[in-house]
Amino acid sequence: MSASLRLRYAAFALFVAWTAVACAQAQRAPANSAYQPEVGQAGKDVVWVPTPQALVDRMLDMAKVTPQDFVIDLGSGDGRTVITAAKRGARAMGIEYNPDMVALSKKNAAAAGLSEDKAKFMKADLFETDFSQATVITMFLLPSINLKLRPKILDMKPGTRVVSNTFTMEDWEPDETQTIQGDCTSWCTALFWVVPAKVEGTWQMPSGNLALTQQFQKVSGTLGSAAISNGKLRGDEISFDAGGAHYTGHVNGTSMKGTVTGGSGSTWTATKR
Repeated sequence: MSASLRLRYAAFALFVAWTAVACAQAQRAPANSAYQPEVGQAGKDVVWVPTPQALVDRMLDMAKVTPQDFVIDLGSGDGRTVITAAKRGARAMGIEYNPDMVALSKKNAAAAGLSEDKAKFMKADLFETDFSQATVITMFLLPSINLKLRPKILDMKPGTRVVSNTFTMEDWEPDETQTIQGDCTSWCTALFWVVPAKVEGTWQMPSGNLALTQQFQKVSGTLGSAAISNGKLRGDEISFDAGGAHYTGHVNGTSMKGTVTGGSGSTWTATKR
């Protein structure tokens, strides 16, 4: 973790501690009053801090959200990310533990003219909910929670896009990081990943065995007696260099096929052993 990110994490922890005291001292609003969330209010896993709207827009831009996408926001708060995705034509859903926040999100979505089939909100626990059908995951959670969710995310369909406000997936390095400028003064960095296909193991190719070792989106190993270099995955797309040739291809479960440049052939195939 970089010094800058450690500083942000420390600042966030200090903010959490301060707001916890403030919330404990705050007087509860009357039951019949309109619900108004407070920045820093306690939640099940994290306190609520809204993602700046400018960063919401950037996160969805990085994920290249289209009307064909199903966006799920983990810890959806006041619903702004779900609503923004739905306004772009996507089908979107928020998972939020606080029932008052869920009700507020539904009210905000209705005010934006969005039907429930475009912007849906669930009162649910992140760790007990199936979000495997999403094509895009968005979140603003602590690194420890990201890490706890990481196995479920890595089991999602290769090519699923994941965007986090500020916080990392530990040693799963982001494919892209962007920081917005201008009026944004805090929580202004988006980290983007593409869930990689699982390729570790031995594959049979006409030219010999392809033995792959995988560290998230990074791939190493050997093709026959030649070492692999520059190996990487982006979803189900794989590329690597071996024996003076450059290989690109697609992974489809237990098979791969693609093109090769600089070698003896123009195409290649591989089958998982």
